[in-house]
Amino acid sequence: MNVLLFIVAIAASFVVVRIGAIAFEMTGLPWPLAKFQALSCFTGTGFTTREAELITGHHQRRRIATYLIILGHAGLVTLIATFANSLGPTPFITKIKIPYFHTVFPIHLVPWVNLFVIAASMFILFRIVGRSSLAHKMNDSLRAHIVKKKIIKPVTFEELLVATGGFGVLNIEIGKKSPVRDKSLAQAKLARQGVIVLAVEREGVITPSPPAETKLLVEDKVICFGKMDQAREIIQGTHQV
Repeated sequence: MNVLLFIVAIAASFVVVRIGAIAFEMTGLPWPLAKFQALSCFTGTGFTTREAELITGHHQRRRIATYLIILGHAGLVTLIATFANSLGPTPFITKIKIPYFHTVFPIHLVPWVNLFVIAASMFILFRIVGRSSLAHKMNDSLRAHIVKKKIIKPVTFEELLVATGGFGVLNIEIGKKSPVRDKSLAQAKLARQGVIVLAVEREGVITPSPPAETKLLVEDKVICFGKMDQAREIIQGTHQV
């Protein structure tokens, strides 16, 4: 039973990391980087400064990372407990009274058999999740579910981190509580605060290099360059988590 629980926990971990990777990808990260970030968060391993800025400078990515870290800690405790128990004597086997059973299958071999089953199961899971057509179908299914439930809002403009220090190109939507709502670019004075507006998107129409009199309305999307967390703070008005 402990071996089965361990295998189920491993399978669940694979699925959680894959969901996290898909969610990261939907926020604009390339797939290889999204997988790495999801695995790093789930396992509690560290990031480089540049990679940390990709996560902390984006409110949706911070939320995804938070969930992965919490689930990763809970999953690690479960895995350690079930793995330790699976290597011990199995009460069910010790109670078997079949003649010569324990001669053919000694009790001391049980942990080694369990270890072999665990290793084989992990190898099979890795092959299924990592390289088969089933993995692609699972990705498509999970992605469609995430979009349908509006768990993550996909981005159509990939945020680009161009230097350490958190500077990059962003696509920020004007909300109802935005301090620049219903203000023109001249009135908002974004450039003075270090935010360079590159374009404004309204109802699917993008206006590059918008004139100073362009008014920013709710649901407009401001494509800009600046320090990522600071730009979001200035335009959205709140430091979202």
